Amino acid sequence: MKICIKCILPETFPGIKFDEDGVCNFCRREERSLAKAPAKKAEYQRKLDNLVQQLKGTAPTYDVIAAYSGGKDSSYTLKLLRDRYDLGILAVTFDNYFVSPIAWKNIERVCNALDIDHVTFKPPWSIMKDVFSLASQKDIFPAPTLLRASAICTACIGMVKSIVLKYALELRIPMVAFGWSPGQAPIQSALMKTNAKFIRKNQDAMINSFPSEVSERLTSYFIPESYYADYSDRFPYNIHPLAFFEYDEHGILEELRKLGWKPPTDTDTNSTNCLLNAYANHCHILRHKFHPYVWEIANMVRQGVMDRQEGIEKIYSDQNKELITYAQRKLDAERVR
Repeated sequence: MKICIKCILPETFPGIKFDEDGVCNFCRREERSLAKAPAKKAEYQRKLDNLVQQLKGTAPTYDVIAAYSGGKDSSYTLKLLRDRYDLGILAVTFDNYFVSPIAWKNIERVCNALDIDHVTFKPPWSIMKDVFSLASQKDIFPAPTLLRASAICTACIGMVKSIVLKYALELRIPMVAFGWSPGQAPIQSALMKTNAKFIRKNQDAMINSFPSEVSERLTSYFIPESYYADYSDRFPYNIHPLAFFEYDEHGILEELRKLGWKPPTDTDTNSTNCLLNAYANHCHILRHKFHPYVWEIANMVRQGVMDRQEGIEKIYSDQNKELITYAQRKLDAERVR
């Protein structure tokens, strides 16, 4: 398979073209932005400094609520927010029934080391089984969504975002933090006020992607219509600091070890917290002929925060067959071919 000689995007990625040197059109398009990246990152650091100065201590509960998976990026995000800003943080873990045992231990260690309040949100297994089984068997979301994540991950993250936002609105928390890597989302979206109209449109699209018997059960996990009027002045700022702070994976792991966080041995090469991820990747690769993490990892290679060879190993290594079988059996899913 042909892949870009600068990043790692494959010839199967939608819309890709290669020039005579073997460089893809996405790399060429990003050249100017990458040249301006250091100044842009410094600008966003200043913006977050100013936002924290403006909002810290203004809420009756917490300064920020963080979606916390127990993985390395969300763990480091908590450490950054605590060390740099000493914020009052509420960490929320979405228990999707596939959180790795090692990740649960890491969650406890990190929250205790940083003195952070932590809650777990756990829907009934019957709901999560229906959601993940359906997403494993077919693409229920629009094609553009699936360029950046598998259908399984899109469903899971959609619920996480909504549940965390509901907590923020109800508890009057002015900031919501996510541990996205620098390759997951553009820096332009790394610090912005939540757009209520956009949230409403997105959540309606997600709920309507499921059959009625599933969507009716999911509705309670999304923002109620009344919140858009009753809490119109409470919609928080979204921040994902790793987009503009220094990101060195090996350095991050060293810092996390100081908190007692340990690299998992029970997950795949693209996750440090989830036992479902390998199966999600497997289903996506079979249906689309490209890895659902390839866009993220290619961006990180372009930005110089990940070595190209390491990126190739993360994307083009075989998925863990034991994890695939484990997820299939737990979901009682038909074998994906």
